[in-house]
Amino acid sequence: MMKKILISIFIFNIYACSSVNVRTDGKLEDSSSPSFQKRYTYWWWGLKGGHSINVREVCEGKRVIQMQAVTTFSDSLLTLITLGVYSPRTARVWCAEEDK
Repeated sequence: MMKKILISIFIFNIYACSSVNVRTDGKLEDSSSPSFQKRYTYWWWGLKGGHSINVREVCEGKRVIQMQAVTTFSDSLLTLITLGVYSPRTARVWCAEEDK
């Protein structure tokens, strides 16, 4: 019984990728490669740790198109392996190609 529970938890966590998207122009989510991507460290299932990104610096004055906080497959896997002690999240930012 315990083995089934552990397998279920493992499968749930592997497929439990999540994301929060903010699009500045109201269009659909952009699936192209982001201009900026970085993994940030959180602890205890995300309860400890706080990070901020200055999107003006990231985009070097260009217009910000989309921002995203996502739990990737590898983020979920690391959280699972450490039993939630280390719980990373990935931040992504998309910038306009030219100034407007």
